[in-house]
Order: sequence, then structure tokens, then C-alpha cells
Amino acid sequence: MDDALTQRVTREIKGLHEFFVDWFTGRTPNTASEFAERFEARFCPDFLIIQPAGEVGTLAGLTGAIRQNYGCSPGFAIAIRRVNVRWRHGDVVLATYEEWQRNARKSNPPDNGRTATVVFVDRGDCLQWLHVHETWLPPQVMAAGPFDF
Repeated sequence: MDDALTQRVTREIKGLHEFFVDWFTGRTPNTASEFAERFEARFCPDFLIIQPAGEVGTLAGLTGAIRQNYGCSPGFAIAIRRVNVRWRHGDVVLATYEEWQRNARKSNPPDNGRTATVVFVDRGDCLQWLHVHETWLPPQVMAAGPFDF
């Protein structure tokens, strides 16, 4: 894939996860405008997520859960690793990445890693999240870390 697309995809994935850290640590304002700009605007209305344990969620469900958990994890951190654009056809982009979380009070274990596949719709000025499927990294990989972020 071309470098410009990989850079855009990497920026978008990291940008959303920076919002999660800011939101769950309480570092960003808890306002409707902040939430709309940094979270809601990023998603297609028919977004779907498959969580690591297999639960399927909609944008409405994810939005509610995130809204309710503002400031819930003061020591929370995320590292995004191994972003790889796998495929593009027209305005559809498929990518994979690893998401490592530290001190995630709402996850078990709180220090964890997952691999994710994301489908974006390229709107030209932005990439919108259409579908995410997350799977836990194997226990031996998570045990080896690194969680030094």
C-alpha cells in the first residue's frame, strides 16, 4: 500500500485511541461538543464492533458505554503498534493493528493486548470507522509485553 494511505490510517487509529485515553482518564472536557468532534464524527452510522470476547456492539451501544465511563480509569494508557493497511478497493480500506492497554479498569486483565481488524470508508477528508473486530493476543504474548508506555 502507499505510504500516504498508511500514514492517514495510522493517524486515524492513533487519534481515536488518544481520545479514549483522554476520555477515560478525564483529561478532556466532558462536553457534548468535545465528544461529538473527537468520537462520534469518526463513525459510520451503521458501525459494528466485535469485542475480544465475541460480544457484538453497535455505535449506539458503544457511544453509551463510553459516555458513561468518563474519568473511570485515571492511570489508563494505550499504545498502538503494527498498523498495516491490508487492502483498498474504491473508498473501502482494510487495516490491522495491535492495541495494548495499561491500567484499563474496565478490562480483565487491566493490562492487555488485542489485535484488531478495521474497515474504513474513505470520505476523502476523513476515514470513517465502519467495522472493527478485536481478538485477545495470546496470553504468552501479553505476558511478554511490553507495557512500558
